[in-house]
Amino acid sequence: MRDAIDKPPLPPAPPGARPMNYRHAFHAGNPADVMKHAALARVLVHLARKDTPFRVLDTHAGAGLYDLGGTNAQKTGEAEAGIERILKADLAAPAAALLAPYLDAVRRLRAESGPRLYPGSPALALALSRPQDRFLFCELHKEEKAKLDRRTASDSRVKVMMQDGWQAVRAHLPPRERRGLVLIDPPFEEQGEFKRLLDALKEGHERFATGTFMLWYPIKDLRAVDAFRRDVAQLRLPKTLRVELDFAEVRSLDTLSGSGLIIVNPPFTLQDEMRTILTALAPHLSRDGKGRSRVSWLVAE
Repeated sequence: MRDAIDKPPLPPAPPGARPMNYRHAFHAGNPADVMKHAALARVLVHLARKDTPFRVLDTHAGAGLYDLGGTNAQKTGEAEAGIERILKADLAAPAAALLAPYLDAVRRLRAESGPRLYPGSPALALALSRPQDRFLFCELHKEEKAKLDRRTASDSRVKVMMQDGWQAVRAHLPPRERRGLVLIDPPFEEQGEFKRLLDALKEGHERFATGTFMLWYPIKDLRAVDAFRRDVAQLRLPKTLRVELDFAEVRSLDTLSGSGLIIVNPPFTLQDEMRTILTALAPHLSRDGKGRSRVSWLVAE
């Protein structure tokens, strides 16, 4: 099978498409990744408790797997304050049990393939799935998509598309399985990402009201984050959960000081699970050794 990197170039991406200079390898395994992937793992664990298959749509999938010892990751060193710190931490029993599917997946990957590897969302989803589950990963960056193609080529459950993630919500929902997860994790390097997140959630929920939606956002500009939460609440989608973790006391527009998730239709135990998890993670992931977390309903049932 030819790599996507050898195919003729696609037409220019539409407005709102992922910036073509973005590389998640610089940020893989950082505190925001740990928080996001801890929640992702819990959702996947709950989906797998029913025998019927589910589908995962990852709209901004990236390369799927990252070498934390590589040049890009070493330039920032962000993983040292994230996954590397958590793997060495002595976590309390309740949180350790909840985090085990995620952290064990990381450890298995390293034991099998290399000591400094870290799974992106696609690799984590595949590690926590069953033979009957299906996956659609969208990635616009040509080289990142080619890496993801190579890493999933032998897995018949997976389809990788070079498609704008925002358009994927319209094109691929509802899934044939009628249950599953839509992960929307844009790079936030362009203006208007909060608006695109909101529009994608609204349209996606209209098409797939029974699905679980997980939207990631950075906490930098507090006014923008507050406005986004208000806009999400005004959609009045039942069971809309807000999960946030602050890494730093001081916030500026050019520094990531926290990480947030909007999760619609979460598993019914996820609120309590994420409170337990973030209480345990916060002291290890925060820059001041304290950390602050918020888990609450924007819209209840």
